[in-house]
Amino acid sequence: MADHDLTGFDRGTFTHDGTTRRILRRGTGPAVIVLAEIPGITPKVLEFAERVAAIGCTAVLPVLFGTPGRDADPAHIGRLKAGLYMASSIGKVCVSREFTVLATGKSSPVVTWLRALAAHEHQRCGGPGVGAVGMCLTGGFALAMATDERLLAPVLSQPSMPLPVTKSRAGTTDISAEELAAVRGRCEREGLRVMGLRFRGDRLVPGDRFAFLRRELGEAFTAVELDDSAARPDAVQSPHAVLTEHLIDAPGQPTRVALDGVLDLFRTRLLEQGPLADTEGVGAGA
Repeated sequence: MADHDLTGFDRGTFTHDGTTRRILRRGTGPAVIVLAEIPGITPKVLEFAERVAAIGCTAVLPVLFGTPGRDADPAHIGRLKAGLYMASSIGKVCVSREFTVLATGKSSPVVTWLRALAAHEHQRCGGPGVGAVGMCLTGGFALAMATDERLLAPVLSQPSMPLPVTKSRAGTTDISAEELAAVRGRCEREGLRVMGLRFRGDRLVPGDRFAFLRRELGEAFTAVELDDSAARPDAVQSPHAVLTEHLIDAPGQPTRVALDGVLDLFRTRLLEQGPLADTEGVGAGA
């Protein structure tokens, strides 16, 4: 796959509290904030955004790191170039005060900016509320954003922070205790549902992390856990990116079922009956 020239995506900026970032948008209807994985908004992430737009939502992609549209697949550009691009993005994240990589019980400061973006897009796009999907580094951001009542459909795809270098870090995620309590309260009072996706063998997203979310959120957490054999076999990296790089885009494939479950969550919460729509059975785990 070649670099994506961003055709079909509107470009703009959003500023909050003195911080301005570039924004890509596609579609009309209620907003879904699409938070890219490391190293950035790749062609596969843009394909996912196109699917979000196709169901009748506005896909909104903030540029948090990397070069939008740049292909990062080692199979296409070679391991050396892919590795250098990945290292560059990781390096920028690690030195930025806006991202929390190792600390437990703490949300990344960038989440405040993302909540403001979601509020802005809700006002701009209309609808009952906003959806959000975070991937890898940004996976937990969608959960922390759900303290805002406008966030109705949070999806955590391979939430990798904090890096699970110790057992305690493996059994938690990057959200403060206060914010987690607020999300839990919304689940209990409002019927908020949270979806998480991972491959079972993914070392960046250990099973203990999803067990933690099950304990904290109970039945409000829908875990989609796939066997590694469900990942795209010709991908160079080990199974990790459920909705993008490791997706097998064919009916009946477990990753495609997971993708369809995410889109169904957005449909039921944002397009059909609003925040109290029934999502039972959406994205059932393998």
